[in-house]
Amino acid sequence: MCGIVGIFNHPHAAVFAANAMFAEQHRGQESCGIAVSNGDAIKIKKGMGLVKQVFIPEELEKLSGNLAIGHVRYPTRGTSSEFNSQPHVVETLSGPSYSLVSNGDIVNYHEIRKYLEDNFVYIASSNDGEIILKYIVYKVEKENLSIIDAIKSLMKNIKGSYSSVLATKNELYLFRDPYGFRPMSWGKTSEGCIVVASETCALDILNAKYVRNVDPAEIVVVNSEGIISVENKVNEYRNTSHNRHCIFELIYFSRPDSYQYKEDVYSVRQRIGIKLAEFDEGFTPDLVVPVPDSSNFIAAGYANHKKMPVSFGLIRNHYVGRTFIKTEQSVRDESAKHKYNVLPHIFENKTVVLVDDSMIRGTTIKKIIDIIINAGAKEVHLRIGAPQVKYSCFYGIDTPNKDDLISNRLSIEQIVKEYKLASLKHITLECLEQCVKAPDNYCKACFTGDYPIDKID
Repeated sequence: MCGIVGIFNHPHAAVFAANAMFAEQHRGQESCGIAVSNGDAIKIKKGMGLVKQVFIPEELEKLSGNLAIGHVRYPTRGTSSEFNSQPHVVETLSGPSYSLVSNGDIVNYHEIRKYLEDNFVYIASSNDGEIILKYIVYKVEKENLSIIDAIKSLMKNIKGSYSSVLATKNELYLFRDPYGFRPMSWGKTSEGCIVVASETCALDILNAKYVRNVDPAEIVVVNSEGIISVENKVNEYRNTSHNRHCIFELIYFSRPDSYQYKEDVYSVRQRIGIKLAEFDEGFTPDLVVPVPDSSNFIAAGYANHKKMPVSFGLIRNHYVGRTFIKTEQSVRDESAKHKYNVLPHIFENKTVVLVDDSMIRGTTIKKIIDIIINAGAKEVHLRIGAPQVKYSCFYGIDTPNKDDLISNRLSIEQIVKEYKLASLKHITLECLEQCVKAPDNYCKACFTGDYPIDKID
């Protein structure tokens, strides 16, 4: 899960982009980058680390222009290196002319890479954002297609998930894959600046009023003449009449103050908590404790249904970051050790309902349970706001090997025993679907194994 932003028509576009990227920092903490245009040339700055570390004021001052795109990276394809960070830039005879940021994963990456290399297109990285950009530029520069027609060709031939912003020296092109796996919204400030982002919380920080989502297979052109929407016949590009939005955006990835897929994220999470509480009718714990921060609103829904307060018994060190999106298992383990501490004496001789949003690898939650038991809890009952994740995701979440998934390796009973739990319950898929407005428009392949697009390579 990466975060993308686009800024058009602002005199300090790079500063605006950096602020928006900071709002989306939870989506990727490995690297970040900005490409900015002043109308004559595109400049780029990328680096490993967090936005505030890479884009210090002195660096932003060097990036002058009124058009910018930015990216925070959570690596799925390609090694963890500045070489694979985004944006990617392509130079033509007139200099750097195209740049692109993208969120998602291509499932026929090797097929498309071979096609480009067979046509003498040099691929520098192992990142699929570069493949998307080089494909478009090849079609424009070598086959004389318009940029719009090149993107349409991409949608027919490149399979997988992508929410992308392509920048030329004077324009932005916004486009999403035909299934709409990954989110992308745009808004407008009172001064006329157009802001594009993965999440609406990035619009909010810039005082940009949300206008709407970019629709699946839609192409939006932003230039000095205005905003033009190029609608495709979406069902010509996919095998279903429904969208396939990533439901994990609502469960875990998005900030609770974002508006994703026409849903208030915090409200969906509260409804999930209510459903979990309904599983426990007749059972009242001493404490309802969320695993902060993505589980806070799920726990609030659970506790409100039980007519009891949420107990914030776990204190999170926010400087550690999100352990799920660390790139190596050893790094996840070490981060989990330093991430949480308990309030003194709160768990002593208590029956605790511990609420978490999901169980993926099970790394962090096992350590948290150990912490709570060592703090004197009498019983720990774990409640999970997602169904069991048993299948890999090929569309942008870092679960490439299903053997890494705890629910694929162990049964509920085995997890209860190994983790020293009193009980474990996940929300059912049926109940989760009742928590969203349009359940047929979501991808749930990580729960069911029913993939909208088969992995090709």
